[in-house]
This record gives sequence, structure tokens and C-alpha cells, in this order.
Amino acid sequence: MSGINAIERDAIAHLGESPMLERTLDWAGVNSGTANLAGLATMADRLAEAFGVLPGGCRLVEPDPVERVTVDGRVEPIGHGRHLHLTVRPHAPVQMLFTGHMDTVYPADHPFQQIRTLDDGRINGPGIADMKGGLALLLAALEAVEAVGVPRLGYEVVINSDEETGSFSSAALVARAAEGKVAALTYEPALPDGTLAGARGGTGNFSIVVRGRSAHAGRNPDDGRNAIVAASDLALRLSRAKAAELAVNPARIDGGGPNNVVPELAILRVNFRPAGAEQIARAQAALDAAAAAVAREHDVLVEVHGSFNRPPKPLDPGAERLFGLVRTVGADLGLDIAWKATGGVCDGNNIAACGVPVVDTMGVRGGAIHSSDEFLFPDSLIERAALSALTILRIANKGSL
Repeated sequence: MSGINAIERDAIAHLGESPMLERTLDWAGVNSGTANLAGLATMADRLAEAFGVLPGGCRLVEPDPVERVTVDGRVEPIGHGRHLHLTVRPHAPVQMLFTGHMDTVYPADHPFQQIRTLDDGRINGPGIADMKGGLALLLAALEAVEAVGVPRLGYEVVINSDEETGSFSSAALVARAAEGKVAALTYEPALPDGTLAGARGGTGNFSIVVRGRSAHAGRNPDDGRNAIVAASDLALRLSRAKAAELAVNPARIDGGGPNNVVPELAILRVNFRPAGAEQIARAQAALDAAAAAVAREHDVLVEVHGSFNRPPKPLDPGAERLFGLVRTVGADLGLDIAWKATGGVCDGNNIAACGVPVVDTMGVRGGAIHSSDEFLFPDSLIERAALSALTILRIANKGSL
């Protein structure tokens, strides 16, 4: 481990005493699917107790209001869990942001609830990599940094309860926490070989309500206005907006009814994946034009709900410097750190949009996330905690990237 100074060695030694694996197993044993409010409450309390050992003020923040469009076209509020927010030394000259999420994609009734060790030593469990393990190593890294003492470093930690569904109730909290930060680290899992996510595209999710007019399908069908047909036309028009840097996925149409009734209601769900900011404008223009044309040609009412909630995350010069620092730290630890672009999105997109350099896959090495085969390599806990601790210490000592 050449290039590592005495203080950094002390921080690494402290990591050897951390109960990272025990915390990971304990937290992964709590079902905290985004809609499982009881499970999220349990998880939030456990995290608040664990992160409360750090100096500063730790609190649980109520979620911002969020709405959704139901299958019958109504707009109704959605419940979310509380978000953890920790502030340490807010007046220190060097400020950083660390983020993660406590929710998983596995609802309370999902069959994948158990944790087991596989024959090759990997641990399989719900949220074990995404990101209960990431939260455990983040805490261990911060405990190690505090153990060696870095008074010129201040930071905020945000662990939200709704990342898996878009962070709608926590986006404002994350944006506020990002203000004035020199850099941010987020604890999504790295790939199994340790590769990090580099540039990311963006995403936008929309529910488009089409209201037609019912009529008897045999006696007077021409008096009706078929909402299913109109929504299908809308889906086809939007799919034609697809391009090399803009993926368009009309994913579902809700609505309809008995075969002898012209359907008066349909809801089209569609996802856009823009590679750059200019593609957001292109997608929005296509959406506006298609909605207007369908409304006019089918004589229906079209209501568009949704937004582009994750901006694209390019590798700008600040991000490149941060990735370079992480790679240098990795080399000093004997790790070969690489990164590549990905089509996935996370809170790193939103942090980058605030002008803060971010590496958003500082979590464990793992894989098969969002499936019943999700796993982590347990040896990556201390490995990645060391990568974080030394990255934090070097940013604090230098004061910049």
C-alpha cells in the first residue's frame, strides 16, 4: 500500500474493528420496500441510531408530498418514509455530501426475504448490495475518518426512503444538502469486478390520461371516442421519437372495460431515457406535439402528468478530477479502479445537476440487483470502506479536487 501516510493507515486499521458485516445483515433483514412504510420506519430508526454515533445533528425528515395517477385516472397522494439527514461541522472550511437510500425494490409480500451465504462465499439477500452494504461501509468510513480527526472537514449525510422510485419526496432535501459541497459520494453498488458507473443518462416518467366518451360498441359506436385507440396512437407517435441518444418506452396502458362498451378512459405510462440535456428538450417537444395531435384527431382530452426527474450526468472536468482521485487512492490500496458509462440513473444524477462532482457507485462490489439473485462479496465491505475513507481524507487535507 504505497503512497499511504500514517494517518491513513490509522484510518484503515480502525476499519478492521467495524461491524460492517453485522450491520449489513441486520439491515438487509428488514424489508424496506419503497411502499412498505412500516418497514421503512423500522429501518429509519435503526439507521438513526447507528449514524447517531457520529458528531453533529441527526434527524429524520418528513417526506415532501408526492402524487401519482391511479389506474382509474385519479391523482392521489403517495405515502413515503422519512429520510435521514445528518449534519456534521457545518462551518468547517471543506464540505462534502454523502448519500444513500434505505428503500429496496422488494415489497413486503415479495418472496425474496431471506439472507443466505452461497457456496462461493457471496451473500445473497434482498437489498444486500443495493444498498444495505453500501450504507454499512459508508458509516464505517465516516467512523474511521472521525477516529483519526479531521476538524477542517464538515459534511452532510442524506439517506432517503424513495430512491428506487425516483426520489420525488427527497429530491429537494438532496439538492439543499448539495449546496456548497466540494464533492459528493453516493453508495450505489459497484459492478462485481469493482467497475464504477461514470456518465449516466437521464430519465423521465409520465402518466398520460386520455379521456374519451363511452358508447355502445354495437348500437352507436360512432358516438363514442375510444380512449384506448387514442392512447395507442399516442404510444406509437411517442415511440417514433426514439433516437440514438433518446430511448422511449411506452410501457403500459391502463383502462378499458367490457367488450361492448367504447372505452372512455385510458392511461398511458411511458419512460424516456435522454442521454443529454438537448434530448430532454427534444423529448418534451415530441410529447407536447403528440398529445396535441391525438387530442385533436381523436376528439379526446389528454392530460400529461410527470417530469424528467433525473437529469443526465455527463463526466465534466470536476467529475473527472474526482474519479481520478478515487483511482489514485485505489491504486495506493492495490485496487484497479475503472469506470464506464451506464444507462441507469440514481441520486448521483441530481447531485451532478447541482454542479457538485460526484462518484455514485462507492458501495460494495455486488450484482444481480433488483432480482432474487442479488448478492455482495463480503470482502468488498472493508475494501470499499478503505477506498471511501482515504478519498475523504485526501479531499479534506487538500481542500479541493
